[in-house]
Amino acid sequence: MSWFESLILGLVQGLTEFLPVSSSAHLRLTAAFSGWKDPGAAFTAITQIGTEAAVLIYFRKDIGRIISAWSRSLFNKTLRKDHDAQMGWLVIVGSIPIGVLGVTLKDQIEGPFRDLRITATMLVVVGIVIGIADRLAARDESGGKHRAPKQRKNLENLGVKDGLIFGLCQACALIPGVSRSGATISGGLFMGYKRESAARYSFLLAIPAVLASGVFELKDAVEGGHVAWGPTMFATVIAFVSGYVVIAWFMKFISTKSFMPFVYYRVVLGIVIIALVATGSLSPHAAESAG
Repeated sequence: MSWFESLILGLVQGLTEFLPVSSSAHLRLTAAFSGWKDPGAAFTAITQIGTEAAVLIYFRKDIGRIISAWSRSLFNKTLRKDHDAQMGWLVIVGSIPIGVLGVTLKDQIEGPFRDLRITATMLVVVGIVIGIADRLAARDESGGKHRAPKQRKNLENLGVKDGLIFGLCQACALIPGVSRSGATISGGLFMGYKRESAARYSFLLAIPAVLASGVFELKDAVEGGHVAWGPTMFATVIAFVSGYVVIAWFMKFISTKSFMPFVYYRVVLGIVIIALVATGSLSPHAAESAG
């Protein structure tokens, strides 16, 4: 991997990780359209450490409160009803599905799931799902001629059941094209949560999963010696900087705007990829790397 490739791929990772468009799909497509080798699951996991570092800094106050309250509640029963202490447990509970499926489906994630036909299909299907969830939320928030706006839930209403559903939605993002934020936020909207609340929990929920995946892949990469460390670390730094900017913008965007621009983008991109593969202009395995 060249330094230029790492610059572009780092930017793609940072710019798309937190938007509901699928960063793994865009890394895969960027390599395919540029004639580069697929950066692979290890590169994706390691550069995601950079984007999660952006989450840690942006939400540092929330994370600090949650860790403090959760750790103190282990020894103080009176604190176990505290919302921040409960959030600590809910992040752990919500991380179980992706942890189990990530280990179970590791070979599929690094192999068959990277087929561009699957990626394109997921872009379209999940895009439509996000659109339906967005319209449902907009209808509840605006009300109608004969009904008042419906009050949607905050994170204070989050329980174990909803936390597990959020976690299952996040696990779907193991398939390129789904989008971690797209799946979890739309899942939250279907369950009746506010956009900002669903997005905030989505970002917090991603922290243990992404960091664990990154460390796991880092260990394999060190033992296997198949990673270009200089370009990969450079891409990780680029992903961190661009990712932080995107988080700050996205949290403001979702408070007043619809997800529909992302929906249209996903559907159009997915259809274009399907058409290119169907006509033979693009191989479904374009730019795949052997390792």
